[in-house]
This record gives sequence, C-alpha cells and structure tokens, in this order.
Amino acid sequence: MELHGYFRSSASYRVRIALNLKGLSYQYRAVNLLKGEQKESKHRQLNPQGLVPALVDDGNVMTQSLAILEWLDEQHPSPALLPASPLARARVRALAYNVACDIQPIQNLRVLKYLQSELGASDEQKVEWVRHWVGLGFEALETQLAAHNDAQHAPFAGGDTPGLFECCLIPQIYNAERFGVTVSDYPTISAIADACAALPAFQQARPENQPDSTL
Repeated sequence: MELHGYFRSSASYRVRIALNLKGLSYQYRAVNLLKGEQKESKHRQLNPQGLVPALVDDGNVMTQSLAILEWLDEQHPSPALLPASPLARARVRALAYNVACDIQPIQNLRVLKYLQSELGASDEQKVEWVRHWVGLGFEALETQLAAHNDAQHAPFAGGDTPGLFECCLIPQIYNAERFGVTVSDYPTISAIADACAALPAFQQARPENQPDSTL
C-alpha cells in the first residue's frame, strides 16, 4: 500500500493511525500542501479533488479519510475500529463525524488561506476563527463523551480499545493545540487523548515522526 499525504494534514494523520492500529505496512508518499503539490496533475490523477490523503492498494485508489478507514476495517477486520453492536457503531460514527465533518473542514488549510487571501482576515482573526469552531465542537463532544464514559467506565469512546473516533480526535487535538486551544478544559477528551498517547500506533503516526516533517 501507498499513502499519499502530508505530515500535518488531519485527514492523512487519521489514516496513519488506522494503518498502525491494524499493523499494516505502507509506503509513504509526501504531498507538500504548502507548495501546492496537491494541485499538480500527477496528484490529481489519484484524487481529482486535489486533496490528501489518497491510499493506493493493488492499483486501487481510495480517497476521503473516513471512507478509507471504513475500507480498512472491512478488509482487515481485526482489530476492529468500530464496536460490535449496531447502536454502539452508530454512536461512535456520530462522534467521529462531529470531528471530521463539522469541526475540521472549516479550519483546514485551504479554508484558512481563503479567509486571509480573499476575505482579508488578519492572523488574529484566523486564530479566533479556529478557536471558536473548535470550542463549539469540543463542548459538544465533551458532553457526549462524559455522559457515556460515566456509564461505561471505558478508556475509549467505543470501549477498551481505540477506533474510528480516536483516529479522528487525536489529529484534531493536535491542530487545536497549534492554535492555542486549551484541551485540558475538556477532561474527558483529555483522558482519551492521554490513553491514546501511551500507544505506539499513535506515537508513530504523530506529524513530527513523518519523513516529510519540518518540525
């Protein structure tokens, strides 16, 4: 397998975590978003959206990080990224989508660039934009997670092992902290993050541990 991504991309980070959790080896192909390599024809042949990641397996190209994560879970079911029961699966998906569909897209690189280059937002306004939307999303997540974890006493959203939600949460925390969000204000989110940080799959996936890292 080949993973075409960028070290700091949240969506690429999600897939790296999942591949590591599954114990799958892959070749990393860096796509420098700051240099615009995602817009070049070579990459658009893989992903016409001009986005990362793209996962190539046996000539098949997959895009959109959550679709890739679900495919990985279907092709390599153990360890599972989703709980066994349909209700628990729906709940974990909802938490993951909160991050991947509602929080991250409005504070990703191309949105922030548009805010500044086309709408004239200052650096301070850009930071406030990120903090506002991350804060709203994290408040909702904290409420949902706290209620569930109080009842289940499990370290992760889906139980005793990390899965789809944690693959989405940890990259979002990384980006939130870059913009000065105080994650410790959300104790249940922080506890899940601490549990993930102890696992090699998450450590190896961190942006500073990627071949294209400039950190």
